[in-house]
Amino acid sequence: MKLSTKGRYAVMAMVDLARHAQAKPVSLSDIATRQEISLSYLEQLFARLRRAGLVKSVRGPGGGYRLTRGSAETRVSEIILAVDEPIKATRCTEMGATGCRADRSKCLTHDLWEELGNQIHAFLSSVTLLDVLERRLAPRLAEAPAAAANNDSSMAAAS
Repeated sequence: MKLSTKGRYAVMAMVDLARHAQAKPVSLSDIATRQEISLSYLEQLFARLRRAGLVKSVRGPGGGYRLTRGSAETRVSEIILAVDEPIKATRCTEMGATGCRADRSKCLTHDLWEELGNQIHAFLSSVTLLDVLERRLAPRLAEAPAAAANNDSSMAAAS
């Protein structure tokens, strides 16, 4: 799975906004300069983020954007979904009651990639802007291999 620039840039911009919006609104041109993102691209992304209720604009001199909720309440998954970035790892189209192949069956690896997408979504839903700002991701990532190792040893013992 590859996250497009739309999702990555939206998260980068929102983390920047969370970092700098303490005293006053932050202008998109300031974010664009600091994060090296095109201003026109940021304007498109922030229009979507505003429609999703994640940011609010402040007009006039000294205007810009603010988060609508605190950085501890804003989840990375919300940002990615707000800019229409699907969080999925399958190449399959939406199945509904039918399969993803021409004969309406599931491809052999469909469940694997679907669950990977679910795990990615769960992880991104567990991470807030504050977690990113405070670099609190390393412990979470370290826990994942340990949990997988425990599951592997449990499975081996059961065999």
